[in-house]
Amino acid sequence: MNEDIFSRAEALLGDATMQRVKNAKVLIFGVGGVGSWCAEGLVRSGISNLTIVDFDVVAPSNINRQLMAIPSVVGEPKVEEMRKRLLQINPNAEIVALNARFDADFTKSYPNLSLDKFDYVVDAIDSLDDKIQLILQATSIPTLKFFSSMGAAMKFDPTKVDTAEFWKVKGCPLARSLRNKMKRNKLFPKSKFICVYSDEQVNKPNISKSGSDNAVGTSKGSIVQVTAVFGFTLCSMIINDLHNK
Repeated sequence: MNEDIFSRAEALLGDATMQRVKNAKVLIFGVGGVGSWCAEGLVRSGISNLTIVDFDVVAPSNINRQLMAIPSVVGEPKVEEMRKRLLQINPNAEIVALNARFDADFTKSYPNLSLDKFDYVVDAIDSLDDKIQLILQATSIPTLKFFSSMGAAMKFDPTKVDTAEFWKVKGCPLARSLRNKMKRNKLFPKSKFICVYSDEQVNKPNISKSGSDNAVGTSKGSIVQVTAVFGFTLCSMIINDLHNK
């Protein structure tokens, strides 16, 4: 069964790469609009040891862009629904799902998920403070490959999605906020890391204050054709790195 599932990937990448893909241990923080597509891409590419961490539950507003989000699972933990889907793709994969939030004390609370136990860590976290903590911790581990998603919200054109080293990311308000806060607090990454980002500038539309549009509130708009490209780009960073070893 597994041979059939990954035959096309092996035809492209070769047996040696596929063996490295199979053996790689990957940890994703955040399985929303970006992280859910990264997880899907990794499992479909042959990653069979994947841990996903997210504290949130599926909300109706997630349905437009998050892979596991459908009306029948609203209110359920995102990681559990994501795990079910990934195991439908590859029943032999080892998918660990943790319904928790990453913060400064995460590895103390979950020592079995210490970052140095993994080959790759993906940051798809929304919270500024939590994101900084993950960046600081992940970049302090020399053996770890760390990739991070910058802001996919308020972007419309998937052809604008690109990658760059963190300090060279341009036109991204999230990256700018992260760098400014790091500079103020004199907390800096221990090593360089690559980010997926978009420098597209989109004018926020006028939202009606009446009717169903009122539910939008002050939330930032986002759309699947951008968030999914962010996620698949993160997936490609890992697969390409394994292929180039």
